[in-house]
Amino acid sequence: MTRCLLKILYRAIVVGLAAFLITAPLPLQAGHPVEKRDTVPMVIVPGGPFLMGSLDGQGRDDERPQRTVHVDAFAIDSVEVTNARFLAFVEATDHRRPPNPYGDGVLTSAKGIEQLPIVQVNWHDAADYCQWAGKRLATEAEWEKSARGADGRLYPWGNESPTAERANYEREWDDGKALSAVGITPGGRSHYGVHDMSGNAREWTQDWYAPDYYKQAPDRNPRGPEQGVLKVIRGGSWRSPLADISATARGRGGFALRTHGTGFRCARSLDQPSDPAIHKAP
Repeated sequence: MTRCLLKILYRAIVVGLAAFLITAPLPLQAGHPVEKRDTVPMVIVPGGPFLMGSLDGQGRDDERPQRTVHVDAFAIDSVEVTNARFLAFVEATDHRRPPNPYGDGVLTSAKGIEQLPIVQVNWHDAADYCQWAGKRLATEAEWEKSARGADGRLYPWGNESPTAERANYEREWDDGKALSAVGITPGGRSHYGVHDMSGNAREWTQDWYAPDYYKQAPDRNPRGPEQGVLKVIRGGSWRSPLADISATARGRGGFALRTHGTGFRCARSLDQPSDPAIHKAP
């Protein structure tokens, strides 16, 4: 009797394991190896301290107090993720296609949008893309250091007022003509050579948002609150007013939010496998 019960139990385990292997999601295997799925150039932002946030009397309440924050060295995409890059990910993984903000039909039917930043993506879309590419979203601190450098500048290019050659902001949608191709405003590059960190498309970051986080955040590699309702969005968009495109301005949105002005770029810790497309910052 005991031997018979053992046989029945063994068969049940084998059948159950087989069913699990059939129905469990498989790791992403599609297309190229991870290091070749997204070959956009990245730049290394060196580790060390920088000024994060705004002084009293400047910016908004959630940007204060200003403090010195240390972040370890990391790499970040030199430009925002484009429609072409995101749709390659969709094709490789069967990820759901984002809505088409340029007209009727699916996004792949829109013409001339390949080098525009992807928008109408929520936080999960952004995080899934980064994972597929062997990367991740930048933390809020990493994003701000990439944008303003270590000298406390107000904008990526310095403290001078924005111009059309430096940033794409305060525009109307105009049937999709408001967005600019990534990387075409070299006058707006940050000290590290990162493009479009003011205007064009807002960018999801890794962190949960809290209005008072700066008052209690650690001064080394802060990663945001442990939990929350909203995610931090940085950089402003084509529609943003001047106050929202500074390197210190903090935006936020629910992780299911999709808008015509919200996209993302990826980052990578330097303990991850090296990539020939990664370059040292100037």
